Parts: sequence; structure tokens; C-alpha cells
Amino acid sequence: MFESIIGRVWLLAPVTISSLLLSLGLILLLRPWLARHALAHPNARSSHHAPTPQGGGLAVVSATVLGSWCAVAFQPVVVGDQALQLVALTAAMILLAVVGAIDDRRSLGATPRLVTQGIAVGAVIAVLPSDSHILPHVPWWLERACLFVGGLWFVNLVNFMDGIDWMTVAEFVPTAGAIALLGLVGEIGLLPALLAASLLGAVLGFAPFNKPVAKLFLGDVGSLPLGLLLGWLLLKLAENGHLIAALILPLYYLADASITLLWRIARRERVWQAHRSHFYQRAIDRGFTVPEIISRVFFVNLALAALALATFAAPNLNWLLMIAAAAIVAVLLVSLVRAQR
Repeated sequence: MFESIIGRVWLLAPVTISSLLLSLGLILLLRPWLARHALAHPNARSSHHAPTPQGGGLAVVSATVLGSWCAVAFQPVVVGDQALQLVALTAAMILLAVVGAIDDRRSLGATPRLVTQGIAVGAVIAVLPSDSHILPHVPWWLERACLFVGGLWFVNLVNFMDGIDWMTVAEFVPTAGAIALLGLVGEIGLLPALLAASLLGAVLGFAPFNKPVAKLFLGDVGSLPLGLLLGWLLLKLAENGHLIAALILPLYYLADASITLLWRIARRERVWQAHRSHFYQRAIDRGFTVPEIISRVFFVNLALAALALATFAAPNLNWLLMIAAAAIVAVLLVSLVRAQR
């Protein structure tokens, strides 16, 4: 067991480091071009006050994909169905990145965005193993339909939540780190562990440029494919019988975005249009600074990662840990909208 863990450390650690350096290097190369051609100008719904380059997600996605593929090339540990899944996931992420890049430059309508997202999510689900079943008592076709809807939600979830500096960093570093750690101890397959390690490094490489006050934004070119990758990683976790852990890890994102969406539907708003109704955005309107909000979100996500890892050590306490996670997120959400600075 110990030798197996050491072997995975020697595989995953270089992937994280190489993706970090690649992301950092690509950003340094791309930033001058993005500053000339991909400026995000402030508007009434923005949380920034000066024109800022966007499109840093191009470096993050590229580093994640290239880091993973290089690891697979040098260590041929991905075969059969896993290789097909990696190809489909990569193609789907590239498709979403292209559409996101176009949307960053000139706004696309809701219909072409949704159609493209449906194609990407459908391709990833289509190559899942036929015996992949998370909830045995639910009909196979119904579960696949739910996975499709859930995949679309995750693609948009990260895009919705990437509204202030370091928000994506505060979410993805604890989440990807926890999944990579589970890969080290063999609780998930090597392919998702490789992708999580590569994602962790790529986001860390982006972090210095996005820290408040951000010098670079992720953009749709990054948020859309990263949302798909996050959903796929959590799906792999659930496939291994760890559904509760897969629900706990993204719980803050799920709660903030889902409650906000339902609230907007109840108010009969046009949910496909940009807005400032998320809990973290309302906190800014109540006087909180971006660092104050991000520090709260980051520490809550660290706590969620710890609770998700605890489900492996104490599986008989899964539902108790889920309740604890929900309580922590609820306290955060209430503090963001009730406290006054």
C-alpha cells in the first residue's frame, strides 16, 4: 500500500508542477495580446472598476489538458474505455473553450450557447461505460438524462460563480486538491486523479494574476470547460460509490447558484441574462470587500473538502457529515446577505 502511494506521488506531483509552470508561462505569453484584444469593460453588473484583460482560462484549460496528456503519454496507464473518455472529454472541453472565446469577444445568444453545451455534455456522457450506474434503483435511462441536465448545470455553474477575483481559485484549489489526494490513496481511478492534479496546478498558475485586484480574468473560455471538467471529476467520484463526497465538495457553488436561480425564476426574471443576485455579489453591495468574501469562501471550501475526505474514513457517518456540510454552507450564505459592513 505504501509503495503504491509513493508511486502515485511520483506520478501526480510532476503533473501538478508541470501544469502550474505551463499555465504561468502561457499567461505571461498571452497577457499582452489579451490586454490589446480581450478587455472586459466595467458595466452596471460588474464587480471591477477598470478595463481588465480576460481570457486567462485559455492558459488554464490548455495547461490542464496538455499536462494530463503528457502524463498519459509518458506513463501509459489509461487504456480502453478510459482512453475513449479522455478523448471525448478533451474534445468537449476544446469545443466549449472555442465557444467561450467567441462569447468573450462578441456576445452569443442563449440558444447557440446552450446547443453547443448540450453537444459537449452529450459527447462526454455517451462514452461512459455501459455498466456505469450511480443509483442502482433508478432506471438507467433516467439516470443518464439526469446526468445530462446536471452536466449542463455544472458547465454554467462555474460561469455564473466566476464573478469576482479569486472565486474560481477558492473553489477549485480545495476541490481539485481533495480529488487528487483521493487518487494518491487509490480511492478513485488514476485518470481522474491525473486530471485533478493537472487542474490543481493550472489554477495555481493562474492565481497570482487573478488575486484582488485582478490583472487578468478567467473568461468564458475558461469557466465553461472547467465547469464540465469539475462535473466529470465529481461523476467519477460518485461512480466509485462516494456520492455523498461528490455532493459535499461543490456544495457552496451548488447552493449559491441554485438558490439564486430559483429565486430569479420565482421573480419571473430572464434567467439567461447577467445579474447581480448571487450571495457573494449581494455581500459586495452590503459593503464587504472581495478579500473578505473570498477568505470566507475559501475556508468553507477547505472545511467541505475535509468533510468529504472524512466520508472515506467514517462511511457510517456519511449523512451526518452531509448535514454538517449543509449547515456550514448555510451559515456562510446567511452571513453574506445578512451582515452589514
